[in-house]
Amino acid sequence: MISPEARQRIQLVLAVALLAAGARAAYTFYQRHEDRVAAEKQKQARNVGYSNADYYVTPKKLYPYDIKTAKQLTQQPVWVKEGYRYTYYGYDAARKHVDFNHEAGLLLPIEKLVIKDVVTATPAGPGQRKQVLAVFEKEEKSCAVPIGFESEGEYKIYSDEMFFIEDPRDLYKHWPPEVWQAVEHHEVKPGMNEMQADFAIGMGVPDAGDSSYSKTVRYPNGGKPLVIVYHDGKAAEIKTGAPAS
Repeated sequence: MISPEARQRIQLVLAVALLAAGARAAYTFYQRHEDRVAAEKQKQARNVGYSNADYYVTPKKLYPYDIKTAKQLTQQPVWVKEGYRYTYYGYDAARKHVDFNHEAGLLLPIEKLVIKDVVTATPAGPGQRKQVLAVFEKEEKSCAVPIGFESEGEYKIYSDEMFFIEDPRDLYKHWPPEVWQAVEHHEVKPGMNEMQADFAIGMGVPDAGDSSYSKTVRYPNGGKPLVIVYHDGKAAEIKTGAPAS
């Protein structure tokens, strides 16, 4: 006969296993759904016949939902999607300590990172949430950048919005060599589109009230702010100026 205590332990183990299986099934369903949506969008773009080949590019995603799945980031290099947007901090691997009190810098446009680990840490102070961070090395120093957080017992991870897991030079290999040369030198040239400018100089903030034809975007550009006016999706005016607050 099984004792009540043993029966209770078995029931608890089975309940945990069922929850884990349910979470995995939900993740698989979500991943397949997102893949189908991406494929459908790509098909629609082809049917419409967009002249911009960028519409046909569908970067791969990892869809992480916990620490284990987020560690997929360690399996290949990643590239930063929006430079000058994400703050990283110093990380002491031996102590597993993140120095949240001192910002170490901002991730650069299309910066290539090799993620060594994914860890959790909670900033000091009341009401702070547990952060999920990707650990990498920069200039021979260990650093960590937040890629998500824990809320009500569940993880919210946004690394798919932060990183490419494929080389953007392969994803956008249809761009002319002169465009990639400008991107690599962090420059914007007349005629470049907004995505190409983002790759070159990072995050931009559009002005309110822009029309479908004319759009003004302000770029912090790592302390060297630029203002770019786009006409019909192409950079028409490039000038220095203060970024949007």
